[in-house]
Amino acid sequence: MSQITIFFLYLLAAGAFTASRLPRFDARSQLLFVAAVILVAIGIVIHGEALVSLVLPASGFDLSVGNAISMIGFELAVIGLIAAIEPTLRGISGGLIFLAALTTLLMGPSAEPSAVVALAWQVRAHILIALLSYGLLTVGTIVALYAFVQERRLRAAKLSPMNQLFAPLETTERLLFGVAAAGFAGLTLAIGSGSSFVNDLVEQHLAHKFGLSLLAWVVFGILLAGRFFKGWRGKRAVRLYLAGFLVLCLAYFGSRLILEEILHRTWS
Repeated sequence: MSQITIFFLYLLAAGAFTASRLPRFDARSQLLFVAAVILVAIGIVIHGEALVSLVLPASGFDLSVGNAISMIGFELAVIGLIAAIEPTLRGISGGLIFLAALTTLLMGPSAEPSAVVALAWQVRAHILIALLSYGLLTVGTIVALYAFVQERRLRAAKLSPMNQLFAPLETTERLLFGVAAAGFAGLTLAIGSGSSFVNDLVEQHLAHKFGLSLLAWVVFGILLAGRFFKGWRGKRAVRLYLAGFLVLCLAYFGSRLILEEILHRTWS
């Protein structure tokens, strides 16, 4: 029941945020904004409680693919709510929260009881930190793609009421770098905490994963340093961000695919 409730709360909030940016709803924009904030805030609370009960059951640790994706959805909703503080970002907030609504349809307990495993709290903390940082950087990727589309629209001089859903490009980039900084901090913690569980990178089949994660960390670090010291923005920033995220995806999904499907091994 909570799954459907969260879905509709997010869906209504996304619609209200989006409508608040359209010219035809100017007279009711503030009312729509307040309603959206209340709806998404309630959804976030219920969503968070549902994820905790699913991922951290009394019997151990249960992280299905659906729940992992829904955790990213939870972050989408939180960032969407924070971004909506800036009126011009309420269009993108609606988009982020709509995506969050879709992810709630995937969460649920694992079909197999064997999927629930007992792990030390340090290992669980590391996994959750890693997932949250990956989730933040995934949200940043969505914002980066949004900025890319926005820049193309500006260059093409496309004029329509839909332009109201796009914030000034500089504002969107500030959101992107804010998310990137939070994701970079989380990735730093994830790499640091994960290193304490590694005894032999080669023996545990973690060399590729660790190396690629470290490379992604360097790419995001260069991006943030370039922004802070050189004021990087536009296509250069978006492309470098997407390159860093691609390396991060390869670190997890690529390494896992090679190990499990080609070499028939697992991380240990």
